[in-house]
Amino acid sequence: MRWQDDTEVGSWIRDRLGGWSDGMHAVVPHGFEAYARVFHRASVRSASGPAVTTEAWRALPDDGFERLRAQTRDEPATWATTAEAFGTTLHPLAQWNRIVRTPEGEDWHHRRAPDGRLFTAPIEGDLPPEELAPVAEHLVVHTTTPDDGVAGVWEGWGGLLGGHMSTARVLLAADDDDPAAGPHAEMLARSFHDPFNNPYPKAVWQDGILSREISEGARLELPQRNHVLFAAPPRAFADPSWVLSAPWRDPSTGPGAGAEAHGLPPTAQHPSLIWPADRAWILVSEIDFDSTVVGGSAALVRALCADPRIEALPIAEGADLSWDADDVNR
Repeated sequence: MRWQDDTEVGSWIRDRLGGWSDGMHAVVPHGFEAYARVFHRASVRSASGPAVTTEAWRALPDDGFERLRAQTRDEPATWATTAEAFGTTLHPLAQWNRIVRTPEGEDWHHRRAPDGRLFTAPIEGDLPPEELAPVAEHLVVHTTTPDDGVAGVWEGWGGLLGGHMSTARVLLAADDDDPAAGPHAEMLARSFHDPFNNPYPKAVWQDGILSREISEGARLELPQRNHVLFAAPPRAFADPSWVLSAPWRDPSTGPGAGAEAHGLPPTAQHPSLIWPADRAWILVSEIDFDSTVVGGSAALVRALCADPRIEALPIAEGADLSWDADDVNR
């Protein structure tokens, strides 16, 4: 994978987008034969003992919560499993807040089902590598250019791009003994200035994950989002280890070292856009969507929806995936 400075390679997307009033096509191009909605996994925290009803949960003694927490574990949860737990219906236009029966004004991120299990909403804009891999296996079959394509990463992810002071990237450290405390302290020191003796301090460039050349380079400018483009073979995403070769991977060494330098596993932000050179399909993970949309052939959509490893349903062109679109579970 490498930086793609010719952003005109993505101009076809801009030409096929609508506005926010055009359903999903504010971010997903018109004109494909079929579309599939791939639901991002949620998570559920369940007890290893008997199920705990809502009434029993409320009646727990002071130390009851701690005892239960010791028995709990977090596991991936499909939308279908969640709908079953809440007595709702999974359908192509389902919305998470309706699936988990969220009362008006209450938190939809964490909802407790009648059987006591705690469900946590999917992460928006992110399809983890292990969930993207089976999707990509089908994508490479349905293109004539599986080794030639483009990935677009939204420019707004924190720490991705370098900038002057206010956009500096640094790993926050709560402990002064933490190795990250040094860069954090340095960043704070640079953030303050003497307004009397030095009222107009010179702006200082702070590196991000990407180089200064890329940070200041061209973007694919779409009506709602701008993206940094990379030449990326679609085949690469069929292997979860693609993060190791992604140019936008959080670095583990050097100035402003990222999370890997502090013992966390390698990470790379999920691309918001992936398409092959022949434009046979496009994968769109809008940063505010809790699902990914794939536009392509009818055969591709059938394959995605039939794969038991993938939770996906077909949606029609013009589908509305907005917050209020779920009339079935209203």
